[in-house]
Amino acid sequence: MNVFVITGFIGPQEIIIILIIVLLLFGGRKIPELMKGLGKGMKEFKKATKEEDDDDVDDKKSEPGKIDK
Repeated sequence: MNVFVITGFIGPQEIIIILIIVLLLFGGRKIPELMKGLGKGMKEFKKATKEEDDDDVDDKKSEPGKIDK
């Protein structure tokens, strides 16, 4: 059975309803703080994944059998 048949697609009406519920739950003053925190979290995640990728590249550059100090 197809997953999309079970869950359906989220359309513009559903998104508006979700946004209204979020607004009612958190209020207008708390939402910008939540978005700021979300943005910081995403920035830290991207930074961490980039550092991990850079570490992998550095490991590949070192010669096999040579110990880096």
